[in-house]
Amino acid sequence: MKRIVLGLLAATAMATSATAQELSPAILYDLGGKFDKSFNEMAYMGAERFKEETGIEYAEFEISNDAQREQALRRFAERGHDPIVMAGFTWVEFLDKVAPDYPDVSFTIIDDKVDQPNVRSVTFKEQEGSYLVGMLAALASETGTVGFVGGMQVPLIGKFECGYVGGVKAAKPDANVIRNYTGDTPAAWNDPTKGGEITRTQIDQGADVIYHAAGGTGVGVLQAAADAGKLGIGVDSNQNYLHPGHVLTSMVKRVDQAVYDSFMDAKNGEFTYGAQDLGLKEEGVGYAVDEYNESLITDEMKNAVEEAKADIISGAVTVHNYLEDNSCPYW
Repeated sequence: MKRIVLGLLAATAMATSATAQELSPAILYDLGGKFDKSFNEMAYMGAERFKEETGIEYAEFEISNDAQREQALRRFAERGHDPIVMAGFTWVEFLDKVAPDYPDVSFTIIDDKVDQPNVRSVTFKEQEGSYLVGMLAALASETGTVGFVGGMQVPLIGKFECGYVGGVKAAKPDANVIRNYTGDTPAAWNDPTKGGEITRTQIDQGADVIYHAAGGTGVGVLQAAADAGKLGIGVDSNQNYLHPGHVLTSMVKRVDQAVYDSFMDAKNGEFTYGAQDLGLKEEGVGYAVDEYNESLITDEMKNAVEEAKADIISGAVTVHNYLEDNSCPYW
């Protein structure tokens, strides 16, 4: 009997091991690379967390141009990778074309929606998190003028911009918000030099707190703000550590959790499809306070922002979603 039990246990262990080995997740990053200290890096962190917890390796690919997108998707699917996660809205066109050809593969796209039966679409209510950091910017500003630097001028970044302006105006109705973008091509996500130039121009116009939603370009924004003795606001990942004492806060977007959940759900046989839209209530967005910026956030500022956060979660305050009508009532 003892041999039978041991044999069953061994068989179970082998089956479990085989199942783990059969799972072959993959992640495709957007332009800017996985170490952009922002959006892509958050996706990478989610994949790494999964690997550390499960011991299961994952495949990855950093594209260098749009021409690689469809080829990379097909190559990963044909090699048996499943699930395949794409970081970035610019994958939409290609996933919409490729997903039907691989109906047995589960795909996740982050930051946009693809209506296919084998696709999970994860989006975020960036406007809600941006509203909170906008309030902090206004409350921290000594000049009454704050700035916003966007990357590629697309409707998605309009959610960040509009929510930020809404928060600024909620805290200080008379505050001035200077708004600029780095470009209208994908190169706008990875141009720290231009980000720095725009930031210095905004500072010359009186801005003393500048929020970026510009991917790798934002590294230049934060650097320029710190060099000038002003405050920057990070985005997507917690960027407070980049310039301690000069990053007021970061609007954190849990891209890492979206990647981790996709991989883990597939591992556990619980992968679901359809749209997920994550905001403050779902802890999909928020603002970061840690040892690098806690001295910059007064109790008064934190109390005001936490009250606004509670009102947004309860529905007492609704932050306008720029994507609904491509307009913003706050400017």
